[in-house]
Amino acid sequence: MNSECLRIADQLVRAFIGDPWHGPPLRDILENVSAEQAGKRPLGKAHTIWELVLHIHLYLRIALDATQGVPMPMLFGTEKDWPAPAEGHGAWSDAKDKLFGCAEQLADAIEDFTDDRLGLPVPGREYDFYYLFHGIVQHSLYHGGQIAILKNGV
Repeated sequence: MNSECLRIADQLVRAFIGDPWHGPPLRDILENVSAEQAGKRPLGKAHTIWELVLHIHLYLRIALDATQGVPMPMLFGTEKDWPAPAEGHGAWSDAKDKLFGCAEQLADAIEDFTDDRLGLPVPGREYDFYYLFHGIVQHSLYHGGQIAILKNGV
């Protein structure tokens, strides 16, 4: 892999479906998590697995939109930062499908990005795409760890 963009895309793919260095990818962590389990709140005010999945997806989507020139909205500390889960097993399956579909789309967009664009500012932010892309991988893995803890019954 000669391109930094290809290396970053590889890290994103590894985080979601590949063979990451840290342990299981998000797909494996979420395997066999039922809608009921995903919606449980075992730690008081802590987020549920379902909320974490929706939150990760939200950031993947706005990063993907940013690669197409859409300014990133300011979500941190707002109600929009944590979308509310829908009801039912079908909604849980849909949430996971959207998560992995968006991760794949973003990895493809990063692969198609050129290294000379990594230093460009992200629309709506004061940082560049290099920082955004690495941050998305880190953010996804951080919350993936929380999901793993919740899944294994803290």
